[in-house]
Amino acid sequence: MVKPSHLSKISDADGENWHGLDTGQVLDRLGLSPEVGLSPDEAQRRLEQYGPNELKAKKGRSSVVMFLIQFKNPLLYILLIAGGVKAFLESWIEAGVIWAAAGLNALIAFTQEAKAENAITSLASSVMTKATVRRNGQMMQLASRELVPGDVVLLASGDKVPADLRLIRSRNLQVNESALTGESVAVEKRAAGDPLPGETPLAERVNMAYAGSFVTFGQGEGVVVATGLETETGRISKLMEESGGLATPLTRKFERFSKTLLYVILGIAAATFVKGLLWGDSPVYMFDAAVALAVSAIPEGLPAVVTITLAIGVSRMARRNAIVRNLPAVETLGSTTVICSDKTGTLTENQMTVQAVYAGNHHYTLTGDGYAPQGELRDGEDHPVASGQMPPPLRACLVAGVLCNDSELEQKGDQWRIVGDPTEGALLVSGRKSGLNRADLAKTRPRVDSIPFESDYQYMATLNRGGDGPMIYMKGSVESVVKRSEHKMTADGATRPMDRDEIFLQAERMASRGLRVLAFACKQVDRDKIDHDDLETGMIFLGLQGMIDPPRAEAIVAVESFHAAGVAVKMITGDHKVTAEAIAERMNLSQRKRAAAFTGLELARMETNDLANAAEESSVFARVAPEQKLRLVEALQSMGHIVAMTGDGVNDAPALKQADIGIAMGITGTEVAKEASDMVLTDDNFASIRAAVEEGRNLFQNLMKALAFLLSVNGGLSSSIFLSVMTGRGSALPILPLQVLWINMIVSVTMTIPLAFEPKSHNLMQRPPRSPNEPLLSRSLLRRILVVSLLNLGLIFGVFAWIQHTTGTLALARTMAIQTLVFGLFFYLLSLSQFWASLAVRFRGRKIPIGNASALGFGIFSAMVLQIVFNQWGVMNTLFSTTPLNAIQWMTCLGISLATIPVALLANRLDPRS
Repeated sequence: MVKPSHLSKISDADGENWHGLDTGQVLDRLGLSPEVGLSPDEAQRRLEQYGPNELKAKKGRSSVVMFLIQFKNPLLYILLIAGGVKAFLESWIEAGVIWAAAGLNALIAFTQEAKAENAITSLASSVMTKATVRRNGQMMQLASRELVPGDVVLLASGDKVPADLRLIRSRNLQVNESALTGESVAVEKRAAGDPLPGETPLAERVNMAYAGSFVTFGQGEGVVVATGLETETGRISKLMEESGGLATPLTRKFERFSKTLLYVILGIAAATFVKGLLWGDSPVYMFDAAVALAVSAIPEGLPAVVTITLAIGVSRMARRNAIVRNLPAVETLGSTTVICSDKTGTLTENQMTVQAVYAGNHHYTLTGDGYAPQGELRDGEDHPVASGQMPPPLRACLVAGVLCNDSELEQKGDQWRIVGDPTEGALLVSGRKSGLNRADLAKTRPRVDSIPFESDYQYMATLNRGGDGPMIYMKGSVESVVKRSEHKMTADGATRPMDRDEIFLQAERMASRGLRVLAFACKQVDRDKIDHDDLETGMIFLGLQGMIDPPRAEAIVAVESFHAAGVAVKMITGDHKVTAEAIAERMNLSQRKRAAAFTGLELARMETNDLANAAEESSVFARVAPEQKLRLVEALQSMGHIVAMTGDGVNDAPALKQADIGIAMGITGTEVAKEASDMVLTDDNFASIRAAVEEGRNLFQNLMKALAFLLSVNGGLSSSIFLSVMTGRGSALPILPLQVLWINMIVSVTMTIPLAFEPKSHNLMQRPPRSPNEPLLSRSLLRRILVVSLLNLGLIFGVFAWIQHTTGTLALARTMAIQTLVFGLFFYLLSLSQFWASLAVRFRGRKIPIGNASALGFGIFSAMVLQIVFNQWGVMNTLFSTTPLNAIQWMTCLGISLATIPVALLANRLDPRS
């Protein structure tokens, strides 16, 4: 019966240590009789106290609020204020155009925010299910949200665990907890036994079943000890809320750049205004000059160019199996200094593969990885072993693995897959590689009885009828098989007493290489039924098979490439330490000799500084819990690293969200992991990350080219207006605010977009990653911008002064100054691209690609068409205060603009990496 008075004993502290209590203590704390369960009234009281068993998603911002937030940008403040003052002065056209420029920038930023903040919503749906519950002595089906602490839940194969349960009964219970622990193999659960130590890692708590995991085999009964946000899944949900997404390096640098530019623009505009007033100019004219200066200095086209460049990078990555969900994350990849990767399925094949066999005192190896039966059996001297030449114990060991097996190996097209348990699948593949086909063996030795695997016995056995009579085949843990065996099969097929210590030694040597080891035995009988008594003694030991989920060949190459590019790779896995170290050694993961590997238990005991040092120095972290993954990411970030994190399970979601870029697996990944990520790999292949990093680096390189182009234009425009005021040229500004907006928003953007299509440099992945502390504008880039800005100043101011002096026509002077600048920008664009460099190399006889000539040509052609409309169409003349040009004037502008060529070549020497 229920004891309500005991309900007050339930606390968060108890909830974290239920595995450390025996069954009696658990039932006492929950005030529960498991044969009866809770009464309806008691269940209702607990529901009111603890709330429903569900995760509540955080309310997101509305689209209107999200759009308005985009105006929180220092550069947009200037445009909004300038437009407001223009409206006050009743210059409605100019005010409208300036406001439209600000609105367009906000709209572009709004569309950039494409990442949906619905990870917790997905997390909630991952645990909503039905549950079989015992209440008031009766079995009933309830929605999982109605469960409360103290409910008795019954589990069967195929069930989803609805809440965190302390198991009180179990029979051959196996639970897949991969979404929580990252371990791909189902875990055997046992209700009986001594309480576990309080610090036992989650992956090793065999007396617990956690919400969101799946029962793959057997039956069990457990009592609910945590619901909703108090479950392990709920704790992950809270970690995700606390972690919050970080700004990317690109957005942080642009924010600092915008603030710096804001102060510079305001300072220069204010100085211009005050200086003009002191020299006797009218306040209205000086405000026009200040607005023109501010508008000319603001790179209004920059947000559009950045968005388009990022979108092109997204498209390129999609073709290389990486889907980007958050645009700025594209560039973040290029500056990544550390990649934290899960092991199973990312660095490895996620296909268990037998690689070593020990039989008849001899060692053998099997080549080939994965489920495809392509490979061969080789002896200790690396000689192939044909199927007809296998020694009897070797053949019998492999036959046992094939026949004592409930899984199937299937081929669909070029792909092979396992229907059933991955471990059994590996045994089928090892048999096929050795010439043993399951279908053929089943015909000559059909199964007549079997004993399924039970955790209490740690083995499976089958009875197969053959020409020499019924034969029992057994497979299981080394301990369970060896203790039931008295003899072993020798190379000639005879038997002799076995040395158990020698068998254990060979098994330990296999395990030390990260292999999962199974033992095999057989026994001749004279009956058609078997039970456990038939297997207690008299088994003949056949051999051992060691298997592992092998590293992907392409992942090994990718790791080597990352090391060459100065990017560290760290493995963070829920698997065992020995297995993780073995995979890391095969992949040459660590760049430090004898770097220590750490377990989650060791990490939990570390202070913050010690954890940061461990995260920096080690490359392998095993048996880690979700909060430890999050702490590792935070520790690396505290050391100044730009961190990319891969993952596929619910347990990975907080770390994915905290990382500078979270990368989820598209095939095996849970919806929670995908929603928390910035990028999804469609092929779950670590090598695709390498391709994405390469694209990210190329994208940043192209963005710097775009910045060099745009800021050089802004520098020339703003300095020409500033110089005009400082030299006291009266009311004759060389360029008006609306004309500046035309150049910045239309012409510059049109010519800058082709730079986003620039191909990769040949040595892109041989360079170290950019320092996170490196400013957006490097010294060499600033030198380039300064030189070209001075050239543009000369073109604008010089042509304007000359034409005004010779013709006395302001509109013509401004139109020719603008057109000369645009012609010069054509040549500057070509110098920034790989076009000129490629031509120079070709003239020396080397054949390399010439940039993206079609994109460059389209950009220049489009800008030219726009300029013809700008100069020659009457409507545009009225709106922008320009005048049509004749052929001689067009050619004059072109001739003067040729001065850009030598200056652009000089700029390339000043900034060789652009």
